[in-house]
Amino acid sequence: MSETIKAEILTMLAGIEAPDGKGDVVARGMVSDIFIADGKAFFSLSVPAEDAARFEPFRLEAERRVAGIEGIRSGMVALTAEKTAGSAPAVPPRPASPGHSHAGHAHDHPHSHAAPRPAAPSTPLAPRTNTAKPGVPGIDRIIAVASGKGGVGKSTTAVNLALGFAALGLKVGILDADIYGPSIPRLLDIREKPKSNGRIIIPIEAYGLKAMSMGLLVDEEVPMIWRGPMVMSALTQMLREVEWGKLDLLVVDMPPGTGDAQLTMAQQVPLAGAVIVSTPQDLALLDARKGLAMFRKVDVPVLGIVENMSYFLCPSCGERSDIFGHGGAQAEATRLGVPFLGEVPLHMRIRETSDAGRPVVAAEPDGPHAAIFKSIAVNALQSMDSSASSRVPAPRIVFE
Repeated sequence: MSETIKAEILTMLAGIEAPDGKGDVVARGMVSDIFIADGKAFFSLSVPAEDAARFEPFRLEAERRVAGIEGIRSGMVALTAEKTAGSAPAVPPRPASPGHSHAGHAHDHPHSHAAPRPAAPSTPLAPRTNTAKPGVPGIDRIIAVASGKGGVGKSTTAVNLALGFAALGLKVGILDADIYGPSIPRLLDIREKPKSNGRIIIPIEAYGLKAMSMGLLVDEEVPMIWRGPMVMSALTQMLREVEWGKLDLLVVDMPPGTGDAQLTMAQQVPLAGAVIVSTPQDLALLDARKGLAMFRKVDVPVLGIVENMSYFLCPSCGERSDIFGHGGAQAEATRLGVPFLGEVPLHMRIRETSDAGRPVVAAEPDGPHAAIFKSIAVNALQSMDSSASSRVPAPRIVFE
């Protein structure tokens, strides 16, 4: 069935007159692999960067016609381009317009362990100082939560950090940039599909966070077999064609490593900074160094390092064990001259609440683990404020 639909899409595309008058886009090899899932079709058109504006009406018409094909409810068509030295920048996708808010989940479960709440920042977030790259209307700041490798608890940290920012009184959104392994829908227990207002996607709200993820658009078990250009295009559209509304902060949960997604975010948006998540052992720290070096290379301030799974607390006796060693991330932060934002223990309660889709900061807002994440949020905001005044425009990355 899907192969028949793909053939119909290709036939349709071949019949649309290309705006540059050089023949149909299918015969010229401009159409990527077509991915179909849950009644949605995803593909990209590779065009010269200088022709991006001319092909925008073509892209819109392709999306309209794809949505009219039997078996397809909607389409996502993206323009991609490999820039050559001296070429004009491609026109970015149309930004999302601010809109109304949507009610979401409210799952607060007080915990018996009381913990002092960290003080909220005494001053509001400072405005962005980097104007070299277009921001997202309505969003004051965007930060990335990244790791050099998988398995260090980055997504769990990103979600609880976002909730920590929200607990300080900020309006916060979270974008799941891990196209291949999205975790945010499960961590926030989101089961509904987002709706759209024309081309603009309306994010789902959970625990006070506005959330967007590729995992909300396709079924959980559907593999995303995409190449780099499609990943970058999907990221750009999820960032700029979503009705985020007014946010003080957007937290981006990055995929592990130093690949296309990280470069796309560094190129397309003025990131206020990046938080690096690592575990204490040497192997994880080696990969964390690579992530930190990558962000520095593209002129994104590193707000600091979080040491996750820093130590284990026995739930029965309370004895502490340094399973993966301890203090490695803090020592590395000192060595590299970046702030150490805090340490998070390896604790069953954090794992249980994450698996249940009730992040510990929301499930136990007055508990000791929530206090840790709120403290890390405060430290990250302070690091952001200190780096904002010295921020300079990031260089443009050109692929030859």
